[in-house]
Amino acid sequence: MTTLIFLLLSGIPAALTVTHSLKYFYTASSGVPSFPSYVSVGFVNDVQISYCDSNINKNIPKQDWMNNVSSEHPNYWEEETLTCREKQKIFKKNINIAKQRFNHTGGVHVFQQMYGCEWDDETGEVRGYDQIGYDGEDLIILDPWTHQWIAPKPQADITIQKWDHDRNALELEKSYLTQTCAEWLQKYVNYGRSSMMRTDLPSVSFLQKSPSSVVSCLATGFYPNRAEMFWRKDGKEIHDGVDKGEILPNNDGTFQMSVYINLSSVPPEDWPKYECVFQLSGVNADVIHRPEKRRILTNKSANTGYVEIAVGALVALGVISVIFIGWVVFFLRKKCKDAQDAKSPTSSLYSDKSGNSQGSATSHEPMLTSKKKTTKRRL
Repeated sequence: MTTLIFLLLSGIPAALTVTHSLKYFYTASSGVPSFPSYVSVGFVNDVQISYCDSNINKNIPKQDWMNNVSSEHPNYWEEETLTCREKQKIFKKNINIAKQRFNHTGGVHVFQQMYGCEWDDETGEVRGYDQIGYDGEDLIILDPWTHQWIAPKPQADITIQKWDHDRNALELEKSYLTQTCAEWLQKYVNYGRSSMMRTDLPSVSFLQKSPSSVVSCLATGFYPNRAEMFWRKDGKEIHDGVDKGEILPNNDGTFQMSVYINLSSVPPEDWPKYECVFQLSGVNADVIHRPEKRRILTNKSANTGYVEIAVGALVALGVISVIFIGWVVFFLRKKCKDAQDAKSPTSSLYSDKSGNSQGSATSHEPMLTSKKKTTKRRL
């Protein structure tokens, strides 16, 4: 549980997707007990498609339809595994370099990268992103519009100076993020279309720690993640005393979210006036539930208390979902900030397969034949 909470705090929460997306998340950690020192995960439209870590040393599919890629590229998963092992070595070096630059010795530290693209299948617009963080804070960012490196931290200046001198590597990165990445994203979307175009309605339950606590309306098991949830009274949406949680991934590819309301000052006879409303994109009918006292699960509920349910929900998310949540939050926070506010130049992070120092070359996860070559960077 400590590890899950720690990784959640190293990033930030998920949000609605309006375009198709391909994202790879890489995490190297030190000082975190009972957790792999390196983890890589891939997501298409926020659905996990691949997983590899330093314990299993093998990249594996997380969706049945991802096995279809082998029909076009027979060595796909072998190459994925090779990439995972190579990036694992580089990330272990990078976390040590980052610790030196920040004058860190012992303790818990995390070095992360988020890499990928978004593609609008109506306009054809493609936007790529490459972001690197250390201990939950931005270290190096590739501006998605100008394709210039930004260093929010002075410790990254050395890296940026090296990357800025390798214009060829930067062009390769730009080419992958704006072209190749979108081509592969379209392949993955086609492979999983029947699965990802479905709509699953959630099950809804009410949770409350004690009679004076806020009431949580929890919707879980829905798909896709384009959903809204709110409270209303007498048919009108209300905002006072209401807090909305983020959409979070479950470990089965579905999603969950909660919306909270304070009903402590509301007389019991007025509770039927309140409704928890869930709306799913692509479904016309709303899912509506009223918080009847008998339906609310509390700490006093036998074997199904609020605490047990909350813990169960965290475990159900799984370690991989937690890493993903952290990184999506990291990315969304930066999308909302003006990248031009960072005035520092950027610097270099990886090395190529031969171990030579490399500039800002591509470092996406799959190494698919000659169409998708991977280059690593070292700080």
